[in-house]
Amino acid sequence: MHRFTRLALMPDWLRAARLLACIALAVVATGCALPPLEGRSQSHALPAAEARSTALGQAVDAVAQQHPGLSGIHALTDAHEAFAARVQLAQHAERTLDVQYFIWRDDTTGHLLLEALRAAADRGVRVRLLLDDFGVAGLDEELAALDAHPHIEVRLFNPFVSRSFKPLGFVTDFSRANRRMHNKSFTADNAVTILGGRNVGDEYFGATDGVLFADLDVLATGPVVGQISNAFDAYWASASAYPIASMVKAPSAEVVAAIAAREALIDRSERAAIYKKAVRELPAYGALIRGDLRLIWAPARLLVDDPAKGLALAEPEQLLLHHMHEAVGTPVRALDLVSPYFVPTDSGTDYFVDLARQGVRVRILTNSLAATDVLPVHSGYARHRQRLLAAGVVLYELKPEPGESVTKPVRRDEGSWMPGGSGSGASSGSSLHAKTFGVDKKRIFVGSFNFDPRSARLNTELGIIIDSPELAASMSEIFAQRVPLSGWEVQLHPGNGTLQWFDAAGTPPQTLSVEPGTTWWERAAVRLLEPLPIDWLL
Repeated sequence: MHRFTRLALMPDWLRAARLLACIALAVVATGCALPPLEGRSQSHALPAAEARSTALGQAVDAVAQQHPGLSGIHALTDAHEAFAARVQLAQHAERTLDVQYFIWRDDTTGHLLLEALRAAADRGVRVRLLLDDFGVAGLDEELAALDAHPHIEVRLFNPFVSRSFKPLGFVTDFSRANRRMHNKSFTADNAVTILGGRNVGDEYFGATDGVLFADLDVLATGPVVGQISNAFDAYWASASAYPIASMVKAPSAEVVAAIAAREALIDRSERAAIYKKAVRELPAYGALIRGDLRLIWAPARLLVDDPAKGLALAEPEQLLLHHMHEAVGTPVRALDLVSPYFVPTDSGTDYFVDLARQGVRVRILTNSLAATDVLPVHSGYARHRQRLLAAGVVLYELKPEPGESVTKPVRRDEGSWMPGGSGSGASSGSSLHAKTFGVDKKRIFVGSFNFDPRSARLNTELGIIIDSPELAASMSEIFAQRVPLSGWEVQLHPGNGTLQWFDAAGTPPQTLSVEPGTTWWERAAVRLLEPLPIDWLL
């Protein structure tokens, strides 16, 4: 039957419903267009010669001259120190701050760092803030108000057109919306940078009574800073970076006043006061400017995805993963890997199995089912455990131990990003978030890259390879001494080949036959998800 004849024979209510559906689809379609990018301001990182003339540049240059061609690295293993370092850079920057993050929380530390950026801009520092739009829930007005400052510009990566209901973007433009900017860097005066796994939020900086993330950043100076600044420029000018002013209307004077009042209330809150006091009392506070911060000097190289990956337009040779093997080489003796969201897939499992069978000691630490914050990701890892173990790969899964108090920072051993284990119990637990690996006790990677398909194929990522036997040996020592106590070692039962979990820290040490700290429905959910072809989304 001709389609027009069918339409004529439809009941009135059905024709009306169909018409309304078409109108709704038309509204959605026309409302899903992003604004044009023409007219964006153009800007670049501070030139190296000018960077050396700043206070930060002079503070690090005097020491850097003794280590030509090398980058100075300081591991930020403590959550409070990681926050303090960012505040320090904002306070001491004189010319520029280039800041790039996946998540920026609408919470205490999130607002304290926004205020630090605003205070720097008030001194005349140019601030460029590039944020992934998926991770800034509830901050549209605050960011728009910040963008109104004459020395601050805010851009959103792969923004959602619908500001009130962002999930709509996954329906109308899934291919683009599913690609996020996972990079994290905080660079001051093109002289000092911080990069690694931490986003901005209370759970990353030890300022919450909820779950704390065990994470790792590094503070870096020297040639690698220029590489990171160049990468920031590329993302800032990319076809995925939209000025927030084109997405969010400028706030009214009343809204700006309300935001200022709210931020002042947060700044005067007991939690903020306690946290700022705890940060001020850290021994390392101010060490960088004083020139007595301990730095490890080593060759360092940036690995970063081309920002075109955010639009599925990057060629394979433009991706971080393509350059990983070239930069790292093939492990000969040992590979120590830390990944909170570890989804090796069949090909990745083949890689680890082949290394183990060639005599390479492969040790992997990821979250246990009890510690993970993304249950489907655990299913993408769980299905590969028996193959890995059968080949001789050593698997550890982090315990969700009680975290540390926001009022009493616990100093961890230098180079350790593991939960302290002796914390006050103020938080409800810990979850692994660090992304790092060490090869042959010679080099180490620190960055945002998870060993999962999402990091490899969808999200943009950033990290550095550091040719430092000292840092790599420190990581190996953590695996030897701390990991067995902070995690369960997954093993194969010698009789029937089923999985079991060995707890070396138990009194006495014990072996468990069921995934510890989990409920039956969590285990059932993992088993249901394991056979599904969803690895590419994880």
